[in-house]
Amino acid sequence: MNPTEKKVSYKFTNTYMTLNERTSKTKNVWVVFHGIGYLSKYFLKYFKGLYPEENYLIAPQAASKYYLNGKYTHVGASWFTKDNTQQEVENAMNYLEEVYKAEDLESTTNLIILGYSQGVSVATRWVSKKKIECSHLILCSGGLPKELNPEDFKHLKTSKISMLYGNEDPFMDKERLHNEKLRLKEIFPENLTIIPFNGVHEMKPSIIETLV
Repeated sequence: MNPTEKKVSYKFTNTYMTLNERTSKTKNVWVVFHGIGYLSKYFLKYFKGLYPEENYLIAPQAASKYYLNGKYTHVGASWFTKDNTQQEVENAMNYLEEVYKAEDLESTTNLIILGYSQGVSVATRWVSKKKIECSHLILCSGGLPKELNPEDFKHLKTSKISMLYGNEDPFMDKERLHNEKLRLKEIFPENLTIIPFNGVHEMKPSIIETLV
């Protein structure tokens, strides 16, 4: 007899990190999604060059944590895997809905959303599925999930869209890069900016700081 998979629902608590304070002087509220192997508290180091009084940052935390490099020292996390991806996406969307409410993001006039690597798939799914209004969507070194299409992003017609990638990124070969550019141009035909940089699969704070 083959094993049978069953499912239960239960309450789950997760953290997220913030950087700087949200005050009357705050001009930009960021939601930044880390890549695989990161923790949100360490991912925020890439944004410390932003002017603190004007930039408030929120870094959600992927729920699936694990030890890196087979050693029981450093911890990383992953948003999704290929196993039961739909359920993991649904769990992440429910979590992000609570972050959205807790930080009162509905009242934010200048919301910037950034995804790095695997974080691109989280950011774009969240923006598309929950119809999140943002002034700028920044996609760093990652790809759009295959199920998303132009209809999912019609609410971002006036938003800025930026794609950043390293010209020596081992995960972005010529074929994949070509296909990603075509998809983004199809989805965002009027508001897309493509920004290559000299580097590999990495964050580039110096470029991100120029996008504010």
